[in-house]
Amino acid sequence: MKLFAAIAFGLCLTPCISRAGALNLATLTCQKYESEVLPAAASNPTADSLNTVMWLFGYSVAKSGAHVMYPEALGPFGFALDNECKSNPAESLLDALGIVKPEPKNPMDLTALECAAFASRHVELARTDPESATTIMMWLFGFSVARSGSHIFDADSLNSFQAALLADCAKYPKRPLFDALSTPKPPRPAK
Repeated sequence: MKLFAAIAFGLCLTPCISRAGALNLATLTCQKYESEVLPAAASNPTADSLNTVMWLFGYSVAKSGAHVMYPEALGPFGFALDNECKSNPAESLLDALGIVKPEPKNPMDLTALECAAFASRHVELARTDPESATTIMMWLFGFSVARSGSHIFDADSLNSFQAALLADCAKYPKRPLFDALSTPKPPRPAK
């Protein structure tokens, strides 16, 4: 629960960005991120800006080669990404994510957390605090996308990612969560 409380606190400090369909991190410039993506959250009450930043955070950690979650680093990460983009407007968001490093406070090693333990905690959190459960799942989703080698953020794929991850954890309960996040998940079904 301490992890979840720290993440929730960090969310309060995060700058806002919105999502509008799939975002290609390699072609999205920092200038566009700052001028279009960030302001869109202020004018779109249905945009879930915190979860988008959480996805970018998970993606950034995985791209760095780390296998840990930093529950207290979301706020500083969001501010550092914002500063990097303001300083280098022509830079791609993908490159900016490679430069911004999370503060390594109180890391939670994903290789030491069994899939079944994560899944049972997630199910309970989804029952008691669905917003926090979704936010944590977004971090894991971003982490998994980076591990797969992709650079596309498609928030509409969250539910299929979550279902595949939880099914994987049910099938291989003793598997480390890190390994489950490194297993390709099926694409979302066509609408």
